[in-house]
Amino acid sequence: MNFNLSHIPQRTEQPREYGLTMVMDKGLSIQEVKNFLNICGPYVDVVKLGFGTSVVTPNLREKIEVYKSYGMPVYFGGTLFEAFLIRNQFDDYIAVCKDYGIDHVEVSDGSIVIPHAEKCGYIEKLTKYGKVFSEVGSKDAANIMPPYKWIELMQSELDAGASYVIAEAREAGNVGLYRDSGEVRQGLVNEILTKIPKEKIIWEAPQKNQQLYFLQLLDCNVNLGNIAPSEIIALESMRVGLRGDTFHMYLDK
Repeated sequence: MNFNLSHIPQRTEQPREYGLTMVMDKGLSIQEVKNFLNICGPYVDVVKLGFGTSVVTPNLREKIEVYKSYGMPVYFGGTLFEAFLIRNQFDDYIAVCKDYGIDHVEVSDGSIVIPHAEKCGYIEKLTKYGKVFSEVGSKDAANIMPPYKWIELMQSELDAGASYVIAEAREAGNVGLYRDSGEVRQGLVNEILTKIPKEKIIWEAPQKNQQLYFLQLLDCNVNLGNIAPSEIIALESMRVGLRGDTFHMYLDK
């Protein structure tokens, strides 16, 4: 903090196990990555190279090395995992991760159907190579799962070895956890939290009102994902009560 202010909530410190901010990089240049990390590095815990952008990103190896030079974990989006899987190239996916020195992986089934036991098998296999983020929820807005199913899938995937489960919302924040308007399915969230530890869930929350909802529900150290690089300082300000939306949250504590 640049200034000494009272009534600022205690944030967890890097390397964080809880209170994570996951950023989605949808195509930053190498110079943009450097600029981004110079300002936002202390508030970012992991970077996802969104969906399948890694395939078409120029100078990918150099870009990943920049992230590593700042000590920033980086991983390929779950859609890339699915793209390899549907082409029967799972071993090639592992080889690519090894080649690029990627030791965080995301297992998802938002675009293809994978029998759940099989998905858990992939999670178990990938824990041998790194930390696994497992995404639950469909990218299809018409596929609305009941809360008990979210809980069942999340628990099974944690049991299979996932370090965190990611609650799906897409980069727009209009499916899965949310209605097409972006409104939070509050009943769903509350039921999930009756069974799954909040420290183990990363809530995809690209929209400000979604971030605010989870901060008010679960405090400043909630895990949030799919945050745009340009929104990191604004989010951190909101986390600690230095934005109008959360200004009064900690003043009486």
